[in-house]
Amino acid sequence: MFAGASLDENSGAFCELKANFFRLILTKAEALSITPADIDFERNLLHINKTYYRMHGKDVITSPKTEESNRTISIPEFLKTEIRDYIGRLYELPEDERIFPMVHEAVQHKLKQVVQKTGVKKIRVHDIRHSHAAFLINKGVQPLMIKERFGHTDIRITLNTYGHLYPDQQKVVADMLDDENIKSSGRTNNRSNVTNEDESTNVNPRQVDYSRDSSEEQQTIDENSLENGGIYATEK
Repeated sequence: MFAGASLDENSGAFCELKANFFRLILTKAEALSITPADIDFERNLLHINKTYYRMHGKDVITSPKTEESNRTISIPEFLKTEIRDYIGRLYELPEDERIFPMVHEAVQHKLKQVVQKTGVKKIRVHDIRHSHAAFLINKGVQPLMIKERFGHTDIRITLNTYGHLYPDQQKVVADMLDDENIKSSGRTNNRSNVTNEDESTNVNPRQVDYSRDSSEEQQTIDENSLENGGIYATEK
């Protein structure tokens, strides 16, 4: 539902937020901090350079916690068009104003409403990132690229969190060695069970184990939660 959300599916900023959250692999704090100035519509780039949270009744914008979190990612043409159309409907929005004027709790509340309405599995807002990672893995995107787009500080965080979603390549390697041996010996390949693609390479992004947050990523979330007054705290 998050991958296919459209402008007409729901009204208001939440529709845009839930769709773009999935497509961009942003954290909640990153998504809520986006301003028009962060988007390069000419080069299809999004600059992720700050986070938003609420403390003592005031909006607070800070720099990302790590150097890796301060990043620029490419966005697809269709997403750029949707964001530009959405911003165009916001009356004279200044370049430095947030395009999603809501707080963290409102995002979680809206997500609950959508989950109850659709009857899908209950997940946290942060789990939408996991869904996107599963989708990219399903499409063959390598761990290093996911690390860069997610803003992980270490490739081990990416692998510990999502490594179980990558297909087992043992049979593929064995078949490759078998084929090379057949070629070198001049024999004919008569193995009936060899296929060009291992069936295990098909990862279903709907079958994500959301409980498998790596300790490193969860520790980062917890640290941010303590420093920022609990804004990153997730629902149990």
